[in-house]
Amino acid sequence: VGPYVLVTPNETRRKQLQQIAKKELDDLEQWKKEHKPGPITLVPQRLGGNKSEAQVRQNQQMILMQSKYQKKHKREEYVKAKKAAEEAEILKKKEIQREKAERLEVKKRKEEMQRREMFLDDQKYKTNELLNRLDVGLPKSDSCQIANPGPESTAWERSHAYKQALREDENRRLEEMKQEQQRKAELMKFKQKQEDETRTRALKNEQRSCLQSLFIFYCTLRVNNAFLDRLQNKIQPNNIYQPGYTG
Repeated sequence: VGPYVLVTPNETRRKQLQQIAKKELDDLEQWKKEHKPGPITLVPQRLGGNKSEAQVRQNQQMILMQSKYQKKHKREEYVKAKKAAEEAEILKKKEIQREKAERLEVKKRKEEMQRREMFLDDQKYKTNELLNRLDVGLPKSDSCQIANPGPESTAWERSHAYKQALREDENRRLEEMKQEQQRKAELMKFKQKQEDETRTRALKNEQRSCLQSLFIFYCTLRVNNAFLDRLQNKIQPNNIYQPGYTG
């Protein structure tokens, strides 16, 4: 705690302030007494009282019931309004989603059309290239009419001619594929037949070589046996074995 200075109260100043406050309070009380309202004087008149107590009670009951129905009606109106607002919000969201779906569908349709156009252009190019490469096909007048349609031909005729050319080209390619498969099948059959003949020929040659080897071995064996018999007869002339005996 720091140092402080003690100031003694001024009694004279305090008394003056108290006197001033007391005088102001006395003046306020005097003013209230002087401005006090006087008695009210009104002319007597008839006030209500034209209905009985039962009617008043019935009116009160009706007002109470009406207030209940009004509260119930207000509550129902509030629920209906809230439900309508929620349905409107849901419909708004559905509409937004529907618009998004429609935009997405339009975008997909555009992309599909672009892909189809690219595919048709590529197919047309391939078809023309195939028609130019093959000797058989549409006449030159038809191909020229399809490739370079004149201004007098309508869009439907050009489309019909182009579809007809594509159909004929597809049929021709299918026919070529069938012929190619048939040629491959015949080639495989011919190769299989050649392999079978080669295998049979090799087997016969092997059997023939085996028979020749056996024949040569048999002849060699007979020659050797005859030589051994002659040699044995010279060494043992009195042997019981006879020439040509192989043992």
